[in-house]
Amino acid sequence: MLEAQVSGESRTVTAMRAAEFGYLDDGQHVYLDHTGAGLPPRSLLQGHVERITGNCFGNPHSENPTSMASSELLSQARAAVLRHFNADPAEYAVVFTPNASGALRLVGEAYPFSRGNRLVLSADNHNSVNGIREYARAAHAKVVYVPLNDPELRVDERDLFDALPIRRRRPCGLLAYPAQSNFTGVQHPLEWVAAARARGYDVLLDAAAFAPTNPLDLSLVQPDFTVVSWYKVFGYPTGVGSLIARKEALARLRRPWFAGGTIRIVSALAQWHLLADDETAFEDGTVNFLSIPDVSAGLEWIDGIGLDAVHAHVMELTDRLLTGLRELRHSSGLPMVRFYGPASTERRGVTVALNFLDRDGRVVDERIVTRDSARLGISLRAGCFCNPGAGEAALSLTLQTLRSSMRRPFHTMDEFVERLGLPSAGAIRVSPGLATNTADVDAFLQFARHAYRDRIPDTEGLIPRLGC
Repeated sequence: MLEAQVSGESRTVTAMRAAEFGYLDDGQHVYLDHTGAGLPPRSLLQGHVERITGNCFGNPHSENPTSMASSELLSQARAAVLRHFNADPAEYAVVFTPNASGALRLVGEAYPFSRGNRLVLSADNHNSVNGIREYARAAHAKVVYVPLNDPELRVDERDLFDALPIRRRRPCGLLAYPAQSNFTGVQHPLEWVAAARARGYDVLLDAAAFAPTNPLDLSLVQPDFTVVSWYKVFGYPTGVGSLIARKEALARLRRPWFAGGTIRIVSALAQWHLLADDETAFEDGTVNFLSIPDVSAGLEWIDGIGLDAVHAHVMELTDRLLTGLRELRHSSGLPMVRFYGPASTERRGVTVALNFLDRDGRVVDERIVTRDSARLGISLRAGCFCNPGAGEAALSLTLQTLRSSMRRPFHTMDEFVERLGLPSAGAIRVSPGLATNTADVDAFLQFARHAYRDRIPDTEGLIPRLGC
């Protein structure tokens, strides 16, 4: 089992870092963007090569020997996903998708939105969830956003339940929210799932940022739809995600099209088709049959460490990071950091959003931090992280300000940021993970102290912002 100690890394952590992620130290990398992508352990990559070079696998849409070999591995992967989330195979199905965004699109395009129901979204949502509103609007369903009013950028439950009125018509609509914010790291209550379902709403839970370092038990928390991207959990394979759906909810979706692999019978002359009666009805074309088996291997690797142990390790690092950032001060006593979201480890995950402040208390342009950290081999994230609602709340933008700024045309992102009166187009996001050690966290804190304490950074030569 992986261990973590406040006083420093255990031998187990040090050995795992060397064996599985030694390429970080070999390349002098400080990788702190685990919310963006996990890192693959060497053994997982080596296992992939051994599997595909040690056997022959064919398109699973057949019954020849190589096809059957692929089909067997796909079945094993579905079973592994269900086991990992403690989901009853009689109740839940696994649909393999290109990523979490692809899983969200499947739900959005096929959900039975209508004039009589609604889509309820927390303001804290990834754009791939926000995009579902376009399907809802096209079907004349009402779209409601629940604001972030809490100083830590959390949702007030009173606002949430006001947005979920009980109606006689069931389902009343769809609630979509993240188990963990990809912007602030806030962990929104999983209890909302049962509360919303009791009110007659289906629930879509975005677990992409939550699943890598937190256990999710679908026998206890029972969302209708759950989405994940596996590269965020164990780094590889990219291009494989999952929609884990309650079979009853999946059966109520109405796909707007069909594709190869999704149908049982189809006629061109009669212009008629019959979709498959299981999860394959949602897997368009040929799935990534050479990479999906790596999900089984990755989950076995994670389970061998223990997700509770992973959680303890990363939260120790997050606490070290937050403590160090809170202690950063200019000689004047002014803080060097402005947090967006919780400044402690209470009810949060590993994702930490912040801006640095110069000696006069002004926000340091996020592009400066990207430039300066990259020179030292530090990988972090800057911008709005595809989460405009959390970003707008973090920067205290109002609807009136946004609408007023959009009335006149603008040509560049920088022009729009200036019009809004913002000192920055977003934040800095730092996120440790399983491969991170205390030296990585300390290197980032040392960088921040050296680069911005008692200084006004140079703004010359910054590249234009392309979007946010």
